[in-house]
Amino acid sequence: MATYKIVIPDDYPPVLAPSQAYKDLIARTPVEYYDSLPGSEQRLIDRIASAEIVINIRSSSKFTEHVFKSCPKLRLLSLWGTGTDNVDLAAAASYGVTVTNTPGVSAIAMAEHALALMLAVARNIPRVDANTRRGQWPRGSAAQMHGKTLGIIGLGAIGRQFARLGAGIGMKVLAWTMHPDPAVIAQLPVQMAERDDVIRQSDVVSLHLRLSPETKGFFGKREIGLMKPTAFFINTARGQLVDEAALIEALRSGRIAGAGLDVFETEPLPQGHAITTLENVVITPHSGGVTPEALEAGLQLSIDNIWNFLAGRPANVVAGPAAVAGGR
Repeated sequence: MATYKIVIPDDYPPVLAPSQAYKDLIARTPVEYYDSLPGSEQRLIDRIASAEIVINIRSSSKFTEHVFKSCPKLRLLSLWGTGTDNVDLAAAASYGVTVTNTPGVSAIAMAEHALALMLAVARNIPRVDANTRRGQWPRGSAAQMHGKTLGIIGLGAIGRQFARLGAGIGMKVLAWTMHPDPAVIAQLPVQMAERDDVIRQSDVVSLHLRLSPETKGFFGKREIGLMKPTAFFINTARGQLVDEAALIEALRSGRIAGAGLDVFETEPLPQGHAITTLENVVITPHSGGVTPEALEAGLQLSIDNIWNFLAGRPANVVAGPAAVAGGR
């Protein structure tokens, strides 16, 4: 197999470097590695201008049309993760760059995190924990989820897994998805319904959509207004799917009961942000899929995608010339 220049432009904070997948990679081929964020489009271009293969770790690195135009040697962009909102996929295809991702590897970790956020906000665990540590003995602040209705918006790998977990603790599961697959749905403990009906009827509404121009701002003031005042909102997908100002107002006014959020419109979440002041919100730092098992599996798949591409068997292709060859 010919040697290709591989660059990793943005492993900060480092997740790839400590992994066994990376150790195996550098034992097999030279790699140009950066453990800092580029910080600007030009610095990203400077790092990858002569690369034929790029492994992208951080979604803060934006692969625009200008980046692809400025990197004429680039053949493969291997993304760690499922999100592609940091990549101009049409531009990648037009410049002959194949883009791959790592679907499904963090589905279990993400679904478990959604479950944890749901239970934490429903039972006020962070606040109860803090008050108990201060010598108080709080009572009567928990909501039971067994027998309640879980509404899932989006039945991708994570949404499907969360549906199983919700049903497993005795919840009725309603679901809506953009591209329903009857064969997949038949294997799930869900009842399909129209999107607005899912939102209206659910005691918990959990968002599991991919961010795209079609879904940006998908869950806005109107959708929040359909929720029960006793309902909780969970988002482990992308912050830009939600009208954050409308959500904050609904939480502050008591229009909905609470939220569990792993993602935000601006990340990292700025110090003193309004969300951090709300007692009916449980927040985590976009870390739902960060378990040792999910990390290693995803990083390994991002590297396996390189070997498959070079061997003429492209897999997990989301854009580019290889997409035509059935890489999806």
